[in-house]
Amino acid sequence: MATSVLVLDEQTILQLGEIYKNSIHQIPPHAHYQLKLPSLSVTAYHSGKVVLQGSAVDEFIQKHNLTASTSTKKTKYDSNELPKGFSNWSVIGSDEVGTGSYFGPLTVACTFVPENHIQTLQQLGVKDSKNLTDAQIQEIVPKIKALIPYKLLTLWPEKYNEVQQTKNLNEMKALLHNQAIKLLYQQLNPETVQAILIDEFCSPKNYYRYLKEQTTPLKSMTYFKTKGESHHIAVAAASMIARDAFLTGLQTLSKEYGYKLLSGANSAVDELASKILEYDGMKVLNKVAKLHFANTQKAIDLTK
Repeated sequence: MATSVLVLDEQTILQLGEIYKNSIHQIPPHAHYQLKLPSLSVTAYHSGKVVLQGSAVDEFIQKHNLTASTSTKKTKYDSNELPKGFSNWSVIGSDEVGTGSYFGPLTVACTFVPENHIQTLQQLGVKDSKNLTDAQIQEIVPKIKALIPYKLLTLWPEKYNEVQQTKNLNEMKALLHNQAIKLLYQQLNPETVQAILIDEFCSPKNYYRYLKEQTTPLKSMTYFKTKGESHHIAVAAASMIARDAFLTGLQTLSKEYGYKLLSGANSAVDELASKILEYDGMKVLNKVAKLHFANTQKAIDLTK
């Protein structure tokens, strides 16, 4: 079954509703209407999103000339303002952990939080992972995973160092965020997703420049916000899952290589890195650390 998501102006949406008023099947939450046509379902949301599903998608688009001329010219990510009531929408939220730590992986997670699960997550204590202890995160995350759909990607140091030779950190993060969002979106009913919110780590312009050779689902419904966890609990849940995965990754590497690896990038990290260099060399350091950090040169200097 083919699926297409358009963003149309309100006039076009209302015109279609008038044309097919006898085919209105129901009015879902946050929607103008849902049409049931031969081999096609059309759901038009107040946000401007129109979800078409069925074997007659292309035929419908061509019949009504639903091209760029009728779609909203100003995409959502052009604005820093989120729609009214956004915190209560059904949203995919995305965040990453590990970019500031010399040791350990880079982890990216995204979650889908439907509006009917927002209050439950709040009661579980879901919030920005930076405002919780590691023990609290590790206690709550299994409950989050049992409640809502999510996708987690882990980029281990050895692969990170390889990719970093040709891509900067923001490009790596953009690719991981986009891949996680695509994988999660494929598991969901498109009609239920009202928006995507990414914890902003670079400008939207650069984000999409990094992804110029990738497919980007729901681009017109994607928002970027620094401190995204304060704008929707989906980002907070994602930050907790990513933090939990980072901590697990740090523990896994510690057991495998026999060093108690530290989070962060301070002087204690420099000393530990120099110890690894002294006893096991750069080959092992490459497997546990992000080598482009300044800590690598500091560790080399300490070994001298």
